[in-house]
Amino acid sequence: MNMKEYSRQGDEAGSAETAVTLSVNGEMHQLRISPNVVLLDALRDRLGLTGTKKGCDHGQCGACTVHLDGQAINSCLKLAVMCEGHEVTTVEGLANDAGLHPVQQAFLEHDAYQCGFCTPGQMMSATALLEDERIGTDDAAVREAMSGNICRCGAYKNILAAIQTARGQGQAAPTAGKTS
Repeated sequence: MNMKEYSRQGDEAGSAETAVTLSVNGEMHQLRISPNVVLLDALRDRLGLTGTKKGCDHGQCGACTVHLDGQAINSCLKLAVMCEGHEVTTVEGLANDAGLHPVQQAFLEHDAYQCGFCTPGQMMSATALLEDERIGTDDAAVREAMSGNICRCGAYKNILAAIQTARGQGQAAPTAGKTS
């Protein structure tokens, strides 16, 4: 197993660190971090995965949405040490050698972004909702499921169209770390 190691960078002087092994996008990473580092900061600052955005830092905007074992979570609310033993997938992990994930392709085709800041979180929530059989397929159910993701530009109509297009394409391209 290929393991990448990352040393302390930017932690406050004197803070106790702990070793944590994170599986991100199918790759193992060994980090030494303070126990209070949230997953969002570990992904962006330690692993260089800047697709996950820091928006409100309070779990209210959805810009930081990633998958934890296939479930959409706000990475600003989850401590990185709590993710050891789980698979984290970021927007960088959606595409594979075959190309863009159907959700990514549909967002592109439907111009489902304007400034693009919320787009990674929107895509991560969309891929999770398409895998969740409990969520209805009608527009109202999709809107409700996506309500935790805010788009300040107001691209909601195009985002909805992209999600429904991805649903029609069979949406289920496996993401990194997921087995089919």
